[in-house]
Amino acid sequence: MTKVPSENYDKVIRALRKDGWVVVRQRGSHIRLQKHTEEETLKLTIPAHRPIKRSTLSHILKQARIDIERFLELL
Repeated sequence: MTKVPSENYDKVIRALRKDGWVVVRQRGSHIRLQKHTEEETLKLTIPAHRPIKRSTLSHILKQARIDIERFLELL
């Protein structure tokens, strides 16, 4: 099992945008992303931290339904 890396928020957002996520808004230090699927609209909130903690990034990837290997490919 690969460990979740500790990355800066701009790299995380760039990787998620490659996967089809769209930045909808930013309020303070939190950036909101959305992705439309056939069944539903997925929503994520990314903290603008340098770096994002591993545990936080792990939860973000779980909500985004992306496994770690796929995320590393997108980086």
